[in-house]
Parts: sequence; C-alpha cells; structure tokens
Amino acid sequence: MADKTAILKVGDKEIELPILSGTAGLDVIDVRALGKIGMFTFDPGFMATGSCESEITFIDGDKGVLLHRGYSIEDLARDADYLEVVYMLLHGEAPNEKDYQEFKSTITRHTMVHDSVNDFFKGFRRDAHPMAMLCGTVGALSSFYHDDLAIHDPEQRLRSAIRLVAKMPTLVAMCYKFNVGQPFVYPRNDLSYAENFLNMMFSVPAEEYKISPTIARAVDRIFTLHADHEQNASTSTVRLAGSSGANPYACIAAGVASLWGPAHGGANEACLNMLKEIGSVDRIPMFIEKAKDKNDPFRLMGFGHRVYKNYDPRATVMRESCHEVLKELNLKDPLLDVAMELERIALSDPYFVEKKLFPNVDFYSGIVLKAIGIPTNMFTCIFALARTVGWASHWHEMLSQPGQKIGRPRQLYTGKTQRPFKSIKK
Repeated sequence: MADKTAILKVGDKEIELPILSGTAGLDVIDVRALGKIGMFTFDPGFMATGSCESEITFIDGDKGVLLHRGYSIEDLARDADYLEVVYMLLHGEAPNEKDYQEFKSTITRHTMVHDSVNDFFKGFRRDAHPMAMLCGTVGALSSFYHDDLAIHDPEQRLRSAIRLVAKMPTLVAMCYKFNVGQPFVYPRNDLSYAENFLNMMFSVPAEEYKISPTIARAVDRIFTLHADHEQNASTSTVRLAGSSGANPYACIAAGVASLWGPAHGGANEACLNMLKEIGSVDRIPMFIEKAKDKNDPFRLMGFGHRVYKNYDPRATVMRESCHEVLKELNLKDPLLDVAMELERIALSDPYFVEKKLFPNVDFYSGIVLKAIGIPTNMFTCIFALARTVGWASHWHEMLSQPGQKIGRPRQLYTGKTQRPFKSIKK
C-alpha cells in the first residue's frame, strides 16, 4: 500500500503516482499509470528502475550490506554451508536439522546426469570454451524432463530448481574434463557439495585424490558468496526469459549466457589477467602510478565495486579463506606474490583508502581458484554454478506472484519517420 504520492505535471496534464515503501531500502515511485497521459520513463541500464518486487536479497551498497532472506552474508559465509543457503533462498527460512539433512540428501541423489548427456560433449570442439558448453548442456536438460515442466505448479518448479542446483557441479566438471581430455568423473554420494565438485574436477582413475578440508571450505564459501546478488544482469535475464513462460532450463541457460559477458561474470578472470600483466612484484609501483593517473586508461581490477561504495561485505570472509588456502598450499607463484603485495598496498595507501578502493570478492576468489589449480577459462563456469540457486529462486518467486506479465520494455525511437517506399522493380 502507498501512503505517499508524487505529482507529475507535464504541460497541462497532471497525474498522481503512488510512492511505495519496501521493508528496507529506498522508496520507489510506481510509474505504471504514466500511460494515462501518453508517456513512459526512459532509463537506459535500468539504473533508477525497480523491475520487480522480491523478498529474496537486499543490498545497501552505501553501507556495505548484503542480506539473503534477512540473514547477513558475513554470518552465512562463516556459520552456514552452501546447501543451507540454497535451502533458505528457495524456501525463505533457514532449515532446521531435519530439513537440512533431508534437503542435503535430495540434492545428493540428483547430482548424476543422464548418460546421454555425455554424447552432447562429443559435438563440441576439444578447445570449445567451457561457458559455450555449459550454455548448451544446461538448456538441453529440458529434453530429459519434458514431462515435469508445468511452471505454474510450485512442486514442479522446486523439483526443477533442485535438479539444476544438484547437476550444475557435474556439468561444470564435465566441461573442464572435456577441455583437458580426461574421462568424466561421476559424482559420489559420500561427499559434501563442495568436496564432490572438487573430486569431479581433479580426480582421475589412475590414483586417489585427497580432498583438503581447507580448500573444500574455501570453495564452499565461494559458492555461498556468489549465490545471489539481487537484480543483476543475469538474474534480470532469467526473470525476463521466465516471464514468457519458458521452461526453467532454458531460463537458466539464458542466465549462463548473460553471465558470460565480460562486463558481468568475468571480474575474477580479469583480476588474474591484470596480475599476469603486472608480472612481478618489482613492477607494481609502476602500475600503481598508472592506476592513480586519471589520464591513463589502466584500472586495477578487483578493487572497489560498482554496487558497494564503502566495502564489499563478501570480501571480508573471502579474504580469510584466501589466506588459509595460500598458507596450506605454500605455493611459489609470482602472480600470487603480486596479489598479496597489491592487497597490502590497497589496505594501507592513503589514495586507495580515501577512495575506498578495497579488494573485493572477485579479487580474493580469483586468487583462490588459481591457487587450487582451476584455469581462468573455468572461473565464470564456477560463478554460474554458484549463482544457479539465485537464478532459480528468482524464477520460482516470479511465477508465484499473482498478475505476472511478460516483460516488455519500451523504447525511445530515434529512427526514420514513416516514408514512401519506391520499388526497384518499376
């Protein structure tokens, strides 16, 4: 309900627009009635437009706040595992012990993919980008569940969401194995979600693979910290695709495609590429000066955040895991040395402190992924794996809301006005 209104005057026309308040965040002006005076809004990039009503995630970028269903991301990353977060995103509340164990068992029993999925990979080039393969195979899952795609049935929607969350690690690991020419590794029911993913990625038939608890915990945190992030480009893509009535696998494949864009899902990969460009610790001062020079196009990737104007709340706990992993592995890698020196400078240099250009979650997650042996072309696949539950939760929520309509943005037309056509045949 709106208890405030805004009055918009255009010439001799006037319209009263409701001002709506959520449980947190800024008020919004409901502009749906603008059609009555023959107008609509113009907002490229939707920077000042609320596209939906949601109960899932809240962000206050100025204060560095990220909440999932009201729970802070710092608490979740430290005290919950990824499947607990998955449950609360899908169901709205944190699970009790019984609910958690049942949910965990359900996810575990759905991690295998149909054996025919193996044949899809034979159609890809050996050097195909993993995200290209992931787009195709996620969308293809709908062909295996065509009798369970009634999107207006809440139970079928939840089953689809569970299948997607369960099978995404298997598909991502298959993309990696195909790239490196190793046999696919089947999931194991005795392992946790993160352990299972690591085993499918790195184990081979020739020898036993030992899973480090520290690395498994760090990977679980990466999943948790990327599980959802409100109405970003890929989530909005999933919602827009879902508004047409498309099946959930097609919608999630659309999200994967949107995430593949370098402006969205490639941030931690961009961090690693920057570290490669810097190359060694002795070259850091030169790049720091370039970063401070307003006339130089160079920018330090992984520092600051478009949404978080103060600090990225996800970075605090990811930093802990990053240093734990590096300590355990004790790697001698010049790029990791560069990363740690950059971190030290960013946390102490007055220029970075004053501008709040602190390391963000992508900086630390990229370092962790590199340290445990995951190639950079797989980074966005892992982002997609983690974000699948966010996409599915928003898709499920959208279809549960009454009065849902197909998305149909308007445009400001700047082309030719109507003109006669002269046929070349005369």
